[in-house]
Amino acid sequence: MSMYLLRVHNIDGKKIVAVCDEEIFGHVYREGDIVLDISLNFYGGRRANVEEVVEAINNADMAVISGKRIVSELEKRGLASKEFALSVQGQLHIQMVKEVFEV
Repeated sequence: MSMYLLRVHNIDGKKIVAVCDEEIFGHVYREGDIVLDISLNFYGGRRANVEEVVEAINNADMAVISGKRIVSELEKRGLASKEFALSVQGQLHIQMVKEVFEV
């Protein structure tokens, strides 16, 4: 079964979910001036399946998602689009924001 790393950060009353493909955890990808660091400090959480990831994203204010597999899974579910993903050395990265402030 394909697994992902999932971490939920609670910052200033907002829930930020960090998700990455398990196999890219700890790697750094570089392309020109762009650096995609799949670090322990941000992504280091628990192993989760895609259903747990989707539930966490649905309950989050913001999600930061890295990896080809998880972006593809989210696209299948209508939650993301590869078309808008940043690609760094073939790894995909997206950020989703539901609401960050009240007007």
